[in-house]
Amino acid sequence: MASAVYSPQSSLARWFEEATAQEVAPSEIVRPQDLAEETDASPAEESIPRAFEGMIGASQALTRVITHVKTVAPTDSTVLLEGETGTGKELVSRAIHTLSQRRGRNFVKFNCAAIPSGLLESELFGHERGAFTGATTRKLGRFDLADRGTLFLDEVGEIPLELQPKLLRVLQEQEFERLGGTQTQQVNVRLVAATNRNLTQMVSAKEFRDDLYFRLNVFPIVIPPLRERREDIPLLVEFFVQEFSQRMNKQIDTVLASTMQQLTNYSWPGNIRELQNFIERAVILTSGSTLWVPLDDLKSPIEAEPAATTLKEAESGHILKILRETHWVVGGPRGAAARLGLKRTTLMGKIRRLGLSRPDPQLAM
Repeated sequence: MASAVYSPQSSLARWFEEATAQEVAPSEIVRPQDLAEETDASPAEESIPRAFEGMIGASQALTRVITHVKTVAPTDSTVLLEGETGTGKELVSRAIHTLSQRRGRNFVKFNCAAIPSGLLESELFGHERGAFTGATTRKLGRFDLADRGTLFLDEVGEIPLELQPKLLRVLQEQEFERLGGTQTQQVNVRLVAATNRNLTQMVSAKEFRDDLYFRLNVFPIVIPPLRERREDIPLLVEFFVQEFSQRMNKQIDTVLASTMQQLTNYSWPGNIRELQNFIERAVILTSGSTLWVPLDDLKSPIEAEPAATTLKEAESGHILKILRETHWVVGGPRGAAARLGLKRTTLMGKIRRLGLSRPDPQLAM
């Protein structure tokens, strides 16, 4: 299987009301030495043919993203990553930091949706001792920790309106005051922001400041959903199979072509994160050298059958669903009859009685 890196990081920020400057969750800060370790190829990465800073794939959609990353990374410009949840926005932000002149400094990540809005100001900008009840010590904020490095603000659309002017100021002037403090702090921070919301619509609805949006939108990069880069799915499946099989001390070296086709055809509403979790479950369930995939779990809400009103409709809908999943193969160990726990002749009788028919070719027996 393959080369290079795809290791989505466990990202969401953790917070502590009475934290000191040294008590920031370790997963939120990637120091230069940590970054060097993460970018070293693991054994599972040795066989992925196309990867760039952890982004695996050869599709035109991903190639456009990589081109944008290479273009903007050497600058200090603010980058706005737009895309659905699970598309790998944090991975792209890390690539921007790794390829920048700030690589030797901290990469600090912070999820704005993971913190109660009343604590966001303290988490971002820090606070002085006595700033509020429980503030027994001075605490450095994420902008302090990212000084001369890169700050990745995920879910930036969740920042409340009342805090947005302070964020705008630090982006424009590179200065701020800690909560409860009067001294101006100077920082040199490169910001990469990400959102899965439509900020343009939020600006129109007066839910997001237009001046902050324009300041964030200096260099936008749209991260495509997995359904728009289906040709990358086999590479991702290959990598995840090897990654998890090594982790679980299993030897899985085969993925059936029919299985791969179904994985490629699925819409993956949860994107790469959903695919990763699905393959992990498949590896756990596999006992041999061929990946066993629980294809019944691939149920998109859009593809769900309408609710049946009668027993006949329920039976008809269930049989039709299984027939579609088995490509209308009735007999054999992987056929619809075996899936339904019926004899082949019994299922054929039900198909005729219920008036079910395949749209194109004849039934495969």
